[in-house]
Amino acid sequence: MQVETLILGAGAAGMMCAAHAGPGTLVIDHARAPGEKIRISGGGRCNFTNLDCSPAQFHGTNPHFAKSALARYTQWDFISLVSEHGLAWHEKTLGQLFLDDKATGLVDLLRSLMARAGAELRLETALVNLAHDGTRFHATLETRGHRETVEARRLVVATGGKSIPKMGASGLAYDIARQFGHALVPPRPALVPLTFPGNRFAPLAGVSLPVRAAAGGHGFDEAMLFTHRGLSGPAILQISSFWSEGQPIAIDLAPGTDLLARLRAERQTAGRKKMGTALATHLPARLAQYLAESLTLKGNLADQPDSRLQPLCRTLHDWSLTPSGTEGWRTAEVTAGGVSTNGISPQTMMSKTVHGLYFIGECLDVTGWLGGYNFQWAWSSAMAAARALTDS
Repeated sequence: MQVETLILGAGAAGMMCAAHAGPGTLVIDHARAPGEKIRISGGGRCNFTNLDCSPAQFHGTNPHFAKSALARYTQWDFISLVSEHGLAWHEKTLGQLFLDDKATGLVDLLRSLMARAGAELRLETALVNLAHDGTRFHATLETRGHRETVEARRLVVATGGKSIPKMGASGLAYDIARQFGHALVPPRPALVPLTFPGNRFAPLAGVSLPVRAAAGGHGFDEAMLFTHRGLSGPAILQISSFWSEGQPIAIDLAPGTDLLARLRAERQTAGRKKMGTALATHLPARLAQYLAESLTLKGNLADQPDSRLQPLCRTLHDWSLTPSGTEGWRTAEVTAGGVSTNGISPQTMMSKTVHGLYFIGECLDVTGWLGGYNFQWAWSSAMAAARALTDS
């Protein structure tokens, strides 16, 4: 079988590329259904982009790489696409856009665009072998026990990263990159909960509060959730992308609040309160009691001179914690690192050394913040490649 373009992966990036890549396109995926990450994301409503999307919300070894693709296919372009096809959406918080109805509607839209473009989708199909003769790619595919060789003029790798392995995520993109001489930035879990030794925060499991969390020179003001294994919630997922093993994180438990001034004032009017009770005025009760015990806060509020309140409030505004690790690929929403962008054209997503070889989406060393940014990278990088494919 001969095709113009073979796309590996029927996720967000692969389907978007196939819908715009021109005739003679074959898309394969090992899964039983396409777009599984789309289907499960955002609680089944898919946080498909963000109103505030810009290159500033993306990071990687080369922070400038994403600029071209993001500028040439923006969040407004994708919003127009879903709106024109009757998919209703709404903004939740911080510019995050979700579908009003099930995310399967977006998968159906992409499938219909693929069908209209003449792209063929082949599911439950694995790549067994891949070679390049200097002109064309030769791929041995296996579908339910049947093997076939496909020759393609162009190959697009859209197989994603290693996050959520239960959905079949693997390192296939990295194997292909290495096969054709591309370097890798070591992949690691990102947008992932952090763990602590000895189930340190198990007594607080289920407690959440707004915080400012900081790590690696980045800080985020969002909710934090205590879990049996450690810390989660949007603020923690955000900083996990910037945290390095062995380094501490900093948590402000009362951002925007002058705890010292408030405790001083309360000391004058309610000095007989125990310290745990006084802290519970400003923090969740279970957390306040946990801190009172772990910091050995004794006596009543009236018994606390400024010389004790000042260091206590510094701790609460800058609580330094050192995670033991993350929950890993099992719960990571995305992969940080991946195929080095040094060997990829930022305009076309094509390899600088192997003509006709493209990498798009999560497999590249481009990672967005939590909140729809990584889906926008899938749409933008896919369109950059698709436009190059139709021009070639």
